[in-house]
Formats: sequence, structure tokens, C-alpha cells
Amino acid sequence: MSHHHDCDYYKAQHLADFGKVSDASPELGRKFFAWYSAVFEDGALTAREKSIVALAVAHAVQCPYCIQAYTEDCLSKGVDREQMTEALHVAAAIRGGASLVHGMQMREFATKAGM
Repeated sequence: MSHHHDCDYYKAQHLADFGKVSDASPELGRKFFAWYSAVFEDGALTAREKSIVALAVAHAVQCPYCIQAYTEDCLSKGVDREQMTEALHVAAAIRGGASLVHGMQMREFATKAGM
């Protein structure tokens, strides 16, 4: 007899608790979060530009936690809804193009099969 367990895979509290993700490996966690913070500092790209990139990537990898976090971060850095929507469309275009270009493999395999 199988037991069905209700499991909410995505919980808002998980985003709030992200800092605890490496409690069992504190040294690795410290290194990750130090690196993560450094990535998002102003550099050749501004922190604002990096936040827009992160929002687009969050949609490409489809992470609901990141989408929430970087929507909020973009808004806090003065990015408007139109700019965020354009970033989303960039991510969608890359995903779509990546799927379509793999169609060249399909064509090659079909050609080899004599189709």
C-alpha cells in the first residue's frame, strides 16, 4: 500500500531560509555566499545590470525563488516592469532558439535514416 504525502515543493519560507542551506557544511556555505555577494557587486557591469541579467537567467532556469528575489531586487534598483518584461523575452528567445537549433540534429539524423 503506497502512502501519499502532500508535499509542496516550492515554499516561500525556503527563500527566506536560503542562508541556512549549508548549515551542515558551514565552510562551503561561507565560501559560496562570499562568492555570490562578490558576483553581484558593481564591476564592469553595474549591480543594477547584473540584477536584470539574473532575472533573465532565473526565468531561463525556471527557479521561482530566483524570479521572486530578482524581481524584488530589480524593483529596488529602479528597473521598471517594461524593462523586466524585455529581459524575460530575451530569456524566452534564447530558450526558444536553443530548442530550434537542435532541430538541425533532427534533420541530420533523419537524413542519415534516408528520410
